[in-house]
Amino acid sequence: MNKSDLIEAIAECSGLTKAEAKRAIDCYHECVSGALKKGNRVALVGFGSFSVTEKNARVGRNPQTGKPISIPRKKVVKFRPGIDLLSLVK
Repeated sequence: MNKSDLIEAIAECSGLTKAEAKRAIDCYHECVSGALKKGNRVALVGFGSFSVTEKNARVGRNPQTGKPISIPRKKVVKFRPGIDLLSLVK
């Protein structure tokens, strides 16, 4: 499912127009992104939670040459699925 499929499904399920559903999804993305940028955790009970963690700097290898390269420290977003979501997949 891509974004346009999701917009269509939400519009159909909720009775919103596609334009309203698109605005709702865009607003959701902005709110979640903003919270994560501030370092906050976003928890959606039953669905899962998003959080930001830091990966330490490390040494990797260039796959073409085999030479060691330095990989800098960086922040990454992690998603941890909730129990309700996990039970749907099993």
